[in-house]
Amino acid sequence: MTQKERYEKLIAYFEEALPTAQTELEYANAYQLLVAVILSAQCTDKRVNMVTPALFKAYPTVQDMAKATPDEIFSYIHSVSYPNNKSRHLAGMARKLVEDFGGEVPDDIDELQTLPGVGRKTANVIASVVFHMPALAVDTHVFRVANRIGLTRNSKTPLQTEKELVKHIPEEKLAIAHHWLILHGRYVCQARKPHCAECGIAELCNMYKKQCKTAAE
Repeated sequence: MTQKERYEKLIAYFEEALPTAQTELEYANAYQLLVAVILSAQCTDKRVNMVTPALFKAYPTVQDMAKATPDEIFSYIHSVSYPNNKSRHLAGMARKLVEDFGGEVPDDIDELQTLPGVGRKTANVIASVVFHMPALAVDTHVFRVANRIGLTRNSKTPLQTEKELVKHIPEEKLAIAHHWLILHGRYVCQARKPHCAECGIAELCNMYKKQCKTAAE
């Protein structure tokens, strides 16, 4: 199977199986999604969604959060992973948005990455989800799934994975492809125990052919 065929079959499968795939983070605007994505680093969306209602009630606007100290923010997010770092990031992010961007979340990926706590993955999420730009964020799920299936070859970093995926996935499908791969990694192609028997794209997957299929036989 050629790479072109692999990508075409994968896209066709997900267009039918997950036609409306989207983020599982709960948010009402760009500011709230930015906060939620920062909190989601090495943390489940379920946990983040448990934390953000009270956080957004306390700080309904970025201007409100910009006035808060890291310690004050910490009291609302202490149950997420790395709450000390994330408290500092959120406080710094909010202040910079207010001081440098007039309180508006920028739509430029490079500008987004100047905000505390915002790396390329987070910037790509905001760009694609909020601003509908052709960007594809690579988190641990996307990185793992892309390598296992064979969408990437010898990719060692998220950036390498991103470049390879962007090269093969049509621009208009990049945003939703991010969610396809995340959801597939979260619920089917899990890190420790992938559910190969339940996978609709197993026949496209290099890992399945090398490991799961052999074991089943």
